[in-house]
This record gives sequence, structure tokens and C-alpha cells, in this order.
Amino acid sequence: MPGIKDQDWTGALFVGEGESRFALRIGLLTETGKVIREKMTNNLWRIGPMAPDGAYKEVQVSTDERKVTPTHLEALRDVIAHPEQWSAAEVSDATAKLPSLQKQYDDTQSQKHTIRVRYARADDGSSVVGSVTALDDDTTVFLEVATPWGEDAAFALDGLNVTGSAPGLLQTSRTGHFRLAPAEPADSSGCYASIADMIADMTGATTGSPGTAAAALRYRLSKGQALTFAATVGGRPPRLDPPEPHEVERALATAEASVRRDNLTGSGPAGRAADAVRDALSLNTNYDKNHQRAFVMWGWGGGGGLFTGWDSAFDAIDAALVSRPLATQHETDIFDADAPPNQVPLKGPRYDQQNSGPMHAYAAWRLYTKFGEVAVLKKAYPTLVAYYDLLPEWDADGDGLLETPYFGDRVGGRGNHLGLDDSPVYADYRRIPKVGGSGDGRDNTDLTDVALNSYYALLAETLAKMAEVLGRTADAARFTAHHETIRRLLNDRLWHPQRRLYLSRYLDGTWNEVVTPTVFYPLFAGIATQDRAKILVREHLLDPEKFWGEYVVPSVARNDPAYCSGGPVHPLSEHFKFFDRYGEDTAPEQWKGAVWPPMNATVYDGLKRYGFDDVAGEFAARSTAMYLDAWDKDNWFPESFDPVPDQSIMDSAVDSAWRTYSWSNAMAVQSLHELISDNPWEGDPSGIMFGTLSLPGTNSIANVRLRGHTYAVSAGPNRTTLVRDGSVVFRATGARVAVRNFLLRASGVSFDVNADGRVDIEVSPERGRARRTQVRAGRTHVEL
Repeated sequence: MPGIKDQDWTGALFVGEGESRFALRIGLLTETGKVIREKMTNNLWRIGPMAPDGAYKEVQVSTDERKVTPTHLEALRDVIAHPEQWSAAEVSDATAKLPSLQKQYDDTQSQKHTIRVRYARADDGSSVVGSVTALDDDTTVFLEVATPWGEDAAFALDGLNVTGSAPGLLQTSRTGHFRLAPAEPADSSGCYASIADMIADMTGATTGSPGTAAAALRYRLSKGQALTFAATVGGRPPRLDPPEPHEVERALATAEASVRRDNLTGSGPAGRAADAVRDALSLNTNYDKNHQRAFVMWGWGGGGGLFTGWDSAFDAIDAALVSRPLATQHETDIFDADAPPNQVPLKGPRYDQQNSGPMHAYAAWRLYTKFGEVAVLKKAYPTLVAYYDLLPEWDADGDGLLETPYFGDRVGGRGNHLGLDDSPVYADYRRIPKVGGSGDGRDNTDLTDVALNSYYALLAETLAKMAEVLGRTADAARFTAHHETIRRLLNDRLWHPQRRLYLSRYLDGTWNEVVTPTVFYPLFAGIATQDRAKILVREHLLDPEKFWGEYVVPSVARNDPAYCSGGPVHPLSEHFKFFDRYGEDTAPEQWKGAVWPPMNATVYDGLKRYGFDDVAGEFAARSTAMYLDAWDKDNWFPESFDPVPDQSIMDSAVDSAWRTYSWSNAMAVQSLHELISDNPWEGDPSGIMFGTLSLPGTNSIANVRLRGHTYAVSAGPNRTTLVRDGSVVFRATGARVAVRNFLLRASGVSFDVNADGRVDIEVSPERGRARRTQVRAGRTHVEL
């Protein structure tokens, strides 16, 4: 599996006989003697193209960590040039720091070395070929070989090559063997007693102790020079001749071309995000050493295994666009993972995050609607039911709605039950001692939470759907009835009639007045009334004083007093200024204004669920534009984004957060789902959605797998085309369309279409001649 292990982004992982494991990595030496070889988030400069199954991977890694950038320096110069806009202390601070930071930047650039690393799977999948190319003169690199997680192995030098053997971890009677064959002799090489000894010897700090635990080959490359190599694993000591460089380059070029030919790809303003999502998720694909399968690493600076919080549910939904095996293995892993030691003893989603269970239910359900994955439902269902039956312990007054748990006196962690960290919604709740319960040590509070109860309803609804598929009719009736109860209670008690939106409320009847995107979560859960849904969208979401704008959607309404209340304010600016001085970057304070991908994905799904096709397309386009801004400028897919464009530093990406955070892809996936998606809400689960009323320009997406077929879609102002398994099955001309519940059968086709003008439609069923019809603007049900 050319790929990574705990964010070793220059690595290839080899799994051999009996689950023996070997790791090949490429290290880059800085001018100051530091080896860049793992956890290199800040050193990652270019990502992809990449294949999610590891058939081809490519990255660029640099010694420049981008801790100081030209925009940092320009921001300080701006402070100095306009002292009337800043305090004397801020001007003094900028004046003092600029020279040292300028020198730090200049030194970094003068000592900068960057390499391009490529891998391609070869032969039967047990071998790879690869190359490392120096993009600057006098670049020192290392080919190193060890075991990935410190397992036992023995390595030796064999002429130009490195050989190794390791016992099987699952079958100890079997031994795996490894060989690395570079095309050129190393400038120096050695075998070492430990990784620490190897690093010491590579950097020249000390002489590393000899041994057999690791091996390294050191090369000094000139600008443009490429080192090619091959590596293989097998049940016997493998033979492997040093590869001819031209043969390696040809193999790499062939594998690179196949990435777009065989995997998710797209074009157009939104469609090209398909390539970015494919590469980002491929980069973060990791190997679960405990269950021997792939999963998506959430991006939190070092992996450490599968994360069972709500983050991973978004990763599963996004990965389903990229690779069915990856998404299925990832979500299955959630329910095989061991329970965290200090939490309620459930296997599966984290119970201390009450949105985790509902989101993983939703993810598992979407694997069913996308692929018909009944096995995932069977595995997830018992755990999710147990999870659901524990939730009433958070109903402090027994009225059927849940109150938020107590997370301690520190305001910054009070929203952790929903991953909302320091959201000001939870700043003023009051503690209520809990009696009984599951053993979870947290007390109750007096805050009846819109977001938490929306998730509660979503879980009830999803379990009802799962139960129907699994033939559990009594369960289905129970969960359906409870979903209806939560819907009724939430609409009765948490709709603010004067402010005309859903708000959280204290048990004494007073309202929590903070407005965040969670006011839209009842749409996601399917519990808002149609009239109230229209009010939420037209009066609140689309109001630029509240949520709408070039960048959407801030985690607190723009006109709410809590909006970015913890960050610095430019005294002469009409907007909050998220850069004040070096070290603060551009980050608004966490959940007090930053745009968070899971919030955006939740709002988008609610819009789509309620049929706001025009608004959903605009929302998706704005989310995707933010994602692509960070991707195009910095090749980042960050944890969160700034809610105001044209900030001093990094534009949309928040650099104080993580630069390669998997849930970031939920921003771009909205546009991809606009183009084609499963329908998780109503109708036949095998029906698909495609087309868009409002994505800008003409966009296409290809190699999307749904329900046993491969689809491509092109959607523009005057034409929408759906291709299934290489044949055009739907074409609409004359206006834009958004199609739902599209079911193509041998005898005919049925679908619902929302058109923004008169449209001529031609559909080709599985057998027989093409069928044609014309529809007017608006919504029409079609049977042909």
C-alpha cells in the first residue's frame, strides 16, 4: 500500500506474510541538520494526484514550514505604515518583530530544499516503484527502511540493496521478507540498532549504534536529479534487480494517468473540486494495524488510530464519493473499535459526544443508500440502538427533550458534547446533579438544546429506516413514533415566535438568545415544519447581516454580540480583523465565528432535504469556493475557515488550525453532491439525485459509483447529461434541472424534476427506444 502511517506522507507501507509489516520512507535533511521524516503537516507543499487504493501517490515536501510568509510580513508593514489605525503598543510590537521575522523568512528561503516523491504499485501489488526528485541544488535525502510501529525485524545491506525480514504478527510461524533496490549506489549507508541511532547518524549529530532494527541510504542530489528505486515484499527472500530509471519513469507516468481515468475526477468551477477531494482523502488514508483495513485519518497531527467521534462520520460520507472499499472499511472500523477506557463501555461512536452516534448512524445509512451496504447496517445497528437507549439520561426534567450535559466550569469546553467546544450557546447553563444513568460521570444542566435534540431526532429516524431494511418491524414502529414525538415537542417548546427561529431554552422557560447555525439543524433532522423551514431560510440564512455572504456560514450569526467576541477588533474597520499581530494568524475564536465544515455540511443537507434546490446550490458553491481558495493557494484542506474574505493572512484558511483535516472535504463535497448523489431522505433508497439549479458555469463529475453503476454528470445553464456505465441515459436541454428519485428500469423510468425553465428531456431505459417529454418551470413528477 503506497501511502502513509500516522502522517508519514513520504512513506509506503508493505504488509507481507502473516501480517509482517515494513515501512519505506524518504527523509529530507535541512541545512540546520533536522530530518523531516514524519508528522510533516507544515512541510507538505503539494498533494497529488493520488489514487485512494494506493496505486499512485505523489507529494512535494519542503524544508520551509511556512511559519513566516510574505503575507505575515506585509501585515506587520501595514501596521507600521498606518499607526493611526492601531494602538501604540501594537505599532511598537510590529516594529520590534518585523526585522527578526524578515530575517527568519530570508534565511528559510535561502536554505530551502524541496523534493517531489512519487510511488506506483507494480506487478501483482506486492511491489512498488518510486522516485524522489530534488527541486533545489544540494538536497540531501534518505531512503530509510524499518517496521512501521516498532515491531521486531532484521535489516541488512546487500550490495546496493537493503533486505529485511520480520515475523508475522497474526501468524508468527510465517515470516515476511523485504527488499529495497535503488538504481544508484548511496553516498553512504548503514544499519542501526534503533530509529534514534539512524537519525543521529543521518544528521551527523553522533555516530549511531550499528544493529538490525533499521537501515538508511543517504544521497546528495542536484537540482532536477531523480533517484529511482523499487521495493517488494514476499514470503521468500525476493530477487529484485535495480530498476532502469526510464522504466520507473514510464511506470509512474502510466500510473499517474490512471488516477483520473479510473477514479473520481471533475471539471468546471465546482467539478474540479473532485480531484482535490480525491487527493486529500487519499493522502489521509491510513492502515488500521489492529483490524487490517483502511480508514480515513481525521487529521489531528499524528493519527494514533481511528477516531470514533463525529469527525469520522463526515469522513465516511465524503470517502464514499472517492472509494466504496475505503468508506465501507472506515465505517465498519468504527463499530469494531475498542471502547475508550474512560467512557461508557460501548464499541462504536464516542458516547461523550452525543452527536457522534447520530452522525455515524447517518453515515452507515448513506453507505446503504449509495451502495446497498446491508452488512454495515447489520454491524452498526445493535450498537446504535444501545447508544440511543442511553440518551434519556440527559433528559433532566423527564419531558422527552434532552438537556446538554455538564462539561465543567470552563466555558471553553462546554460545547464538547456536540464538538462545539467554546460555542457561546453553552456559556450560561447551570449544573443539575444527575441521579442514576449509565455510569457517565457528567451531571445534567438546565439547557434544552436545539442541536442535541435535532441529532436525537435524526438518530430515531435513521434507526427506523435501518430497522425496516433489517426486518425489525417493531423497532421501526418504536423509532418512528419517537421521531414524531421529538418533532412535536421541539416545535412546541423551542420555536421562538417573536424571533421566528428555533432557539435553545432553559428549564425555567427563558430563552438562550445566542444565534448559531444550529437553528437550522431541525431541517437536517426532518422535524421543522414546511412553513418554519421557509422562514429559517428566507429570513435568516439568506440575510447577509446574519449568515449569508461571500463566505458561509459563520458559526455565530454576524449580528450576534458573541460573533468573534474573543478576537481582536480593528478600531477603524467595519469588520472584525482576525489578524492583530504575528502569532495570532487569522483565526477568529474557534466556534465564535469561524466557518466549520461539519456545520456547513449539516446546513446544506437540510436545505437539500427540504427542497430548497436554488439556495442549496448557491450554498454549496460558496462552501466549495472557500475550500478551493485554501487548496489552490496553499494546498491545504484546513480544519476551519475565516468567515470574512480578504483577511491579512491566508485568506479563507485558518492557519492556527490543522492544515490537513479530513472533515474539510465536506465543504467541497456539497458541490459534488449537487452534481450527483444518493437520496438518504425519502423515496426508494436506490433512487439517485443529480443536476443543479445554481452552481456557477458548467461542471462535470465522473467515476462516481452508486448502487452497482458508474456515473458521470455534466450540468450547465442549458444542458444536463447523465451517463451510466458509459451510455447516456438522461439529457435535459433548455434550462437547468435538479432531478430526484431517478429510477431507471428495464421497462421505463420515473423521477421528480425541478426546472428553472421549459426543458426538453430525453431518457433511455435499459431496454427499448428513448423516451421524450417536455416539462415547464417548477416541479414535475415524470413517468416514462
